[in-house]
Amino acid sequence: MTRRRRVYEGKAKVLFEGPEPGTLVQYFKDDATAFNGEKKSTVTGKGVLNNRISEHLMTKLSDIGIHNHFIRRLNMREQLIKEVDIIPVEVIVRNVAAGSICKRLGIAEGTPLPRTIVEYCFKSDELNDPIVSEEHITAFGWANPLELDDIMSQTLRVNDFLLGLFTAIGIRLIDFKLEFGRLYDGEEVQIILADEISPDNCRLWDATTDKKLDKDRFRRDLGGVEDAYQEVARRLGIMPESGPGDLKGSTAIQ
Repeated sequence: MTRRRRVYEGKAKVLFEGPEPGTLVQYFKDDATAFNGEKKSTVTGKGVLNNRISEHLMTKLSDIGIHNHFIRRLNMREQLIKEVDIIPVEVIVRNVAAGSICKRLGIAEGTPLPRTIVEYCFKSDELNDPIVSEEHITAFGWANPLELDDIMSQTLRVNDFLLGLFTAIGIRLIDFKLEFGRLYDGEEVQIILADEISPDNCRLWDATTDKKLDKDRFRRDLGGVEDAYQEVARRLGIMPESGPGDLKGSTAIQ
């Protein structure tokens, strides 16, 4: 088996050099982390499920004109993606109060927000991903005003689409995180959606019971993390009732 060059390793994924120029292979790990890596564990099969869920959602978004880095799924744990220059800003979309906004502003968890709130965080584990403003982003050159306008426009479209998609399968989209990158094509630069969309970076609650179907089950020691991710996949119609199949796969990392 040909050994591939590892380009980057994060908490939940590994990026390898792709088979063609301008491509990468994104490998989904079973590692589960929270609180910027302070809490760590392994959830068997999480990588398989996130690979399939993210593939499904990125494909659906591409169908409505939201350009993203996904090209195709290669196997149970890997997908081929476009290589982009990641903008070091996380975009947080909030529809219902949960997580850090409740602590910061004293809002009860589960409170519907008067309108969708979009926040920006500087991508830095060392600094615990601090909240930043558009002024910070443009002043420090992380993105220019036109790029920020593009990011906001795409973010709101993604939110509108995902709200409808999850509502149709009995899931409340509480909040989620997006990342964007610059795709270079000669002298042209395009801002496209990158990273992943999965229960790892979305808060998803059952519409009837408010049962958490996301990584909060790991963060809060609620148990049933794998079952929750499988439930999301089942409702999306991308996993048979028999289960996700081959959940093991660490040997795919080279």
